[in-house]
Amino acid sequence: MNNDAEHLRLLSIFHYVVGGLAVLFALLPAMHLFMGIAMVTGRFDEGSNQTEARFFGWFFIVIASAMIAAGFAFAASMILTGRFLAQRVYYTFCFVVAALECVFVPFGTVLGVFTIVVLQRPAVKEMFGTTSGRQGSDEAQG
Repeated sequence: MNNDAEHLRLLSIFHYVVGGLAVLFALLPAMHLFMGIAMVTGRFDEGSNQTEARFFGWFFIVIASAMIAAGFAFAASMILTGRFLAQRVYYTFCFVVAALECVFVPFGTVLGVFTIVVLQRPAVKEMFGTTSGRQGSDEAQG
């Protein structure tokens, strides 16, 4: 059991670190956002086709903003998972985010797989208060 507690502590720390990396990667589309803003405001004024430039500018703004927002949401969920692992609460949330982390290659994949392996242990499920796939304790059920 002590080994499981140490593994959860380490996974919690690694979730904070990889969540911070995810924030940095989420800011990569900012270049496209600034380019879109420049197109809409007329900074790329080269003459004849200003309406097309504005259309593509708005396209850049919308897509880049959506990607940045999705990246921030993903990073926030990873950081929250680190907190929840340390507190040993919200087992299902931690498990789902661990599965989604596998898409964030290579660090998220490694972290997600290790998190899933640790969360599958019966002793860890007991630490979270989860038994046989149900949330809560026996006293609360009746």
